[in-house]
Amino acid sequence: MKIKLAQALLCVIGIFLVSACAELKETGRVIGHGTRDITTSIGHASRDAAKSISESAKKVIDDANNSD
Repeated sequence: MKIKLAQALLCVIGIFLVSACAELKETGRVIGHGTRDITTSIGHASRDAAKSISESAKKVIDDANNSD
């Protein structure tokens, strides 16, 4: 009787640990995807800002060359 109770208890603990691992995995996935999305947004904003500055600088240089 004690062996069956111990086996049942170990089974319940095992199921609990597996479900806890799944929750941790899902939490990590959510954090990872959020981080990826934020990093992508920052990268795109940086790229767009650099492109805008480059285009503006090119216009200024062209205007300076044409005024000569």
